[in-house]
Amino acid sequence: MKEESVRIPCGELQLEGLIAVPVGATPARGAVICHPHPQYGGSMYNNVVEAALEAMWQLGMATLRFNFRGVGASGGEYGGGAGEVEDAKAAMRFLLAREGVAGQGAAMLGYSFGAAVAMRAGAELAEVDTIVAIALPIVMGDFSAAGQSGKRIVLIAGDRDDYCPAHALEALARRLGPAAILKLIPGADHFFGGFENRLCGALRELIATR
Repeated sequence: MKEESVRIPCGELQLEGLIAVPVGATPARGAVICHPHPQYGGSMYNNVVEAALEAMWQLGMATLRFNFRGVGASGGEYGGGAGEVEDAKAAMRFLLAREGVAGQGAAMLGYSFGAAVAMRAGAELAEVDTIVAIALPIVMGDFSAAGQSGKRIVLIAGDRDDYCPAHALEALARRLGPAAILKLIPGADHFFGGFENRLCGALRELIATR
């Protein structure tokens, strides 16, 4: 799907992003995708972000990927996580205001650091009904409160991920309760090198099942 460059307002900042909206008579569900850690080279141009985009496009969804504050051409500087949550919420509001995008039933996705952001931002937005955390870095906090949001929560990781150990992710899924769906991809580590197609297929299947 063809993407268009956009500038996303977030308070006094402007964030750069790429938006894609399918052409159709019926408004498309929206999906925002959050990238990995800005201080370790993370940006919207990432193999996992692109695998997630492909899955959303195959489902006919409108997408917005963007750079967090201080990354690429986005204004500001690293916000310690809290600022990035505000970025993600601003990105979702921007996408849902776009013509051709449904105002409800959206998905907030994130990879690694972006997954931690998505868990928090997605839980706070009424328009979001699905949160997708790819390779969630468990050590970054307690995410069990997201289970009280009433959202469907998809947890997906490789079974060789040292930053998101399978046993810790399984324990989180239990704490989140029946809203959580857990998928482990055999052989994949935190970076999903060579496993992008499997990740794309798993995301497509899990998000299509509503």
